[in-house]
Amino acid sequence: MTEMFSAAAWRKVWTYRLTFLLGLWNTVRTAFLGLLLSVALGVIFGLMATSGKKSLKRISRVYVELIQNTPLLLQMCFVYYAFAFSGHSLSIIFTGVLALGVYHGAYMAEVIRAGIEAIPKGQFEAAHSQGFGYVSTMSEIILPQSIKIILPPMVNQVVNLIKNTSCLYIIGGADLISLTYSFVTGATTGGAYAPAYLVSGLLFFIICFPLSTLATVWETALKKRERAAVPKDDTERMVEEA
Repeated sequence: MTEMFSAAAWRKVWTYRLTFLLGLWNTVRTAFLGLLLSVALGVIFGLMATSGKKSLKRISRVYVELIQNTPLLLQMCFVYYAFAFSGHSLSIIFTGVLALGVYHGAYMAEVIRAGIEAIPKGQFEAAHSQGFGYVSTMSEIILPQSIKIILPPMVNQVVNLIKNTSCLYIIGGADLISLTYSFVTGATTGGAYAPAYLVSGLLFFIICFPLSTLATVWETALKKRERAAVPKDDTERMVEEA
């Protein structure tokens, strides 16, 4: 750990700062594209889970349980080597996007399912009685109300997705963690372990901390609005007046 305070080690990290910025860019790009895929899958399977049709609910359940109960590292290796052995090799970035999107899509599906199911069933019945179909009910009545419930846990999933880009390391990725490892083990750049990993961790923190804070603040504000919306009974009013 003496290198933590080594000026030479820190100068080496600064000299090769573009390596870390490239890793950060690849991490952000992979996370953004993976997020788009995960949200798309989450909406599809979340709606399937709440469609009321047993066949669609079963398909959604199988997807969620299969993905959530197997490691992301295993899924990433499977995607990478399955395509490689079939003669259709994917780029490491695209492999990461696909694996991260499918993995977090299962969690997004659960978030969306829970958000939809939190809406009182009377809303569905009222929409049906007014002649709304399933699509119009969801798009015009249910989803707009469930957004405020869905967004806080969805932001948490975004944070987890960003951190899970580090799994690209297992297939030789170009993400921040992979390039940091290449830096500290390189023939001309090796040795500055502590400063390099500290900088890498700091870059992750700069991205993830504001998002996780936003999710916490959002959730707290939502709970306050819900408490404020609940009418107080006479006993509570008397206690407060006293």
